[in-house]
Amino acid sequence: MKKHLYINGQWKEATEYAPLYSPYSGELLAEVAQANEADVDEAIRAASAAAKVMAKLPASQRALILEKAVAIMEARKEELAVILAQEAAKPLRTGRVEIARTIQTYKFAAEEAKRIHGETVPLDAAPGGEGRLAFTVRKPIGVVGAITPFNFPFNLVAHKVGPAIAAGNTVVLKPASQTPLSSLILADIFAEAGLPAGALNILPGKGAVVGEKLVSDSRIAAITFTGSPAVGIAMKNKAGLKRVTLELGSNSAVIIDHDVEITPALVDRCVTGAFSFSGQVCISLQRVYVHQSKYEQFLEKFKAATEKLVLGDPLQEATDMSSVISAKDHERMGAWVQEAVDAGARVVTGGKAVSDRLFAPTILTNVSSHSSVSCQEVFGPIVVVTPFETMDEAIAAVNDSRFGLQAGIYTSDIHAAMRAAEELEVGGVMINDIPTFRVDNMPYGGVKDSGFGREGIKYAVEELTELKLIAIKL
Repeated sequence: MKKHLYINGQWKEATEYAPLYSPYSGELLAEVAQANEADVDEAIRAASAAAKVMAKLPASQRALILEKAVAIMEARKEELAVILAQEAAKPLRTGRVEIARTIQTYKFAAEEAKRIHGETVPLDAAPGGEGRLAFTVRKPIGVVGAITPFNFPFNLVAHKVGPAIAAGNTVVLKPASQTPLSSLILADIFAEAGLPAGALNILPGKGAVVGEKLVSDSRIAAITFTGSPAVGIAMKNKAGLKRVTLELGSNSAVIIDHDVEITPALVDRCVTGAFSFSGQVCISLQRVYVHQSKYEQFLEKFKAATEKLVLGDPLQEATDMSSVISAKDHERMGAWVQEAVDAGARVVTGGKAVSDRLFAPTILTNVSSHSSVSCQEVFGPIVVVTPFETMDEAIAAVNDSRFGLQAGIYTSDIHAAMRAAEELEVGGVMINDIPTFRVDNMPYGGVKDSGFGREGIKYAVEELTELKLIAIKL
């Protein structure tokens, strides 16, 4: 089955197609079109022309298009979850959660389309400003280049496409090479919802071709990218005066203080944070710092809960965790664990491949802060547990990272909680929860190498609009 490019409201054959295989079974899922530079140019031209149409659509109509898309997705939600299981090896139960969140994200976008507004500006606050009325409006920025990763191929696309449409922009979307089907199905959904032709163009292909063209082309007004720090930083350096929103990953940590009861709910929450979708989550729980008085108790319960996880076929209802996304990442998991062990780490559970596609959920202790599993982004089912004596020590350990996306702290001490909120060098602090918490209307983004700018529908709309001042002399 061939999957074509989607440009200007039509399916277009490509000069090249690439096979798409299931990460779990290895079966061929589709032959997917690979856009070349001419295809990207055609898509940008279509998006530029459609931008004039979108800019004139009233907010109510943009909201209605998004609401219709939501209704279509709701009716097809099981089909969409199966696509996730096939192309991303995301277990069905986990995939259904992503689809529910995706639907919610587009709902938020529909609501925000009706809430885009400016404010009055009191010019007479400055000498010489008397006798004038001033106000601001927000205008669409134009064509948005959206580049998305494999791990949440519906919801992270929604966080880019939804705000862009809500704001009256158009989109050229480059999905991840492993998960193009999740994006391509949006073409039919939004066409049925009434989105004007050219407002959404979908171009699977190589980053070096599609991504490079989107970043360098002057007709693209903004780039919104989720992916690796190396690629994101290179994009920002090449983007010139384009707006750039970058979400570049993390090695997120949680602190569990001395006054916290190690309940089954807390342990299960940490298991979810560490191993959901095989740890392939930007805010996956990678580092756990436990007060030494609760360390052994936590480790014992965490190990027991982890070993109850069901590994296997993502299309089976019972499966908790399936394969990592690629053979290359599978090999990297083993190499990074071995590196840590060679430096003195202890494997509490897991630490090895279950098959040539599955890697066991792994807990490590006594890990050097310089080991890759601690200081890099694992993006796999590996978590490091470390004891601490003082809150100073725990906060310093969390901050000893090039990343700063989100962090969590469990504590009954409001002073400790607020101190952590103040001192942790991250974009978001979750008090009495893991760093993996996210709902889709909250501001989301990081500091340091974790990124630049903020997602979350309202905040993304602000990133994707221009503020315009109008002043009237009375």
